[in-house]
Amino acid sequence: MTDLMQGRRGLVMGVANDRSIAWGIARALHAAGAELAFSYQGEAFGKRVEPLAASLGSNFLVDVDVTDDASLDACFAALRDRWGTVDFVIHAIAYSDKTELTGRFINTTRANFKQSLDISCFSFIDVARRAADLMPQGGSLVTLTFQGSNRVTPNYNVMGVAKAALESSVRYLANDLGPQKVRVNAISPGPMKTLAGAAIGGARATFRHTEANAPLRANATLEAVGGTAVWLCSDWGACTTGEVVRVDGGFHVLGMPQADNL
Repeated sequence: MTDLMQGRRGLVMGVANDRSIAWGIARALHAAGAELAFSYQGEAFGKRVEPLAASLGSNFLVDVDVTDDASLDACFAALRDRWGTVDFVIHAIAYSDKTELTGRFINTTRANFKQSLDISCFSFIDVARRAADLMPQGGSLVTLTFQGSNRVTPNYNVMGVAKAALESSVRYLANDLGPQKVRVNAISPGPMKTLAGAAIGGARATFRHTEANAPLRANATLEAVGGTAVWLCSDWGACTTGEVVRVDGGFHVLGMPQADNL
């Protein structure tokens, strides 16, 4: 598979550190031959991302605030100026106020609801619109979701609603962009030990529970999620669009915990 993505170029959004899901995807795409650009937000994250990008042979970094139209416009203008076209975009961006990822969903504030939906869902629509213009021969858009979108997960709260909206957006975008051969999919890993995951109340207990009860008795790895992204971005995923691909050790099929854990 070392040449599966040879000659392909794309943007990876959302790398925070070397434990980020976006980083696992970037490594897998690079190993398959892809050329990568990275976005980051702010100087602090830029300092983290720069050496990681360099380790994959990339010096193409763009500071992007997905809540700012001018910032997104500048990002995709930079892609157009340097490459002309892109073949894929990885969207691994989500946010909610950490203080609202504990306790009861009913206490969600209006301000955080709007911000969470804006950054976690609308940003993907905004990115897709700009990216599709740079995909004249088709391409692949991949975002990240979580099972809290369709099943109540303790402390996931407003992020569950945001991810449900994101998954619905994937389907509508897949239909809109299908005629121009742009595929749109989401990957849904189970709990993972990432910076974003740590913000959710009870994250460690959730991680242990899914690992102990998933049919494979394992949570997703960066390598597993990365390999799934390579498939979706490559010609092997040519007829897959509008899907939520679960990479969670099979946890999503369960109705109850394993008998030994009841």
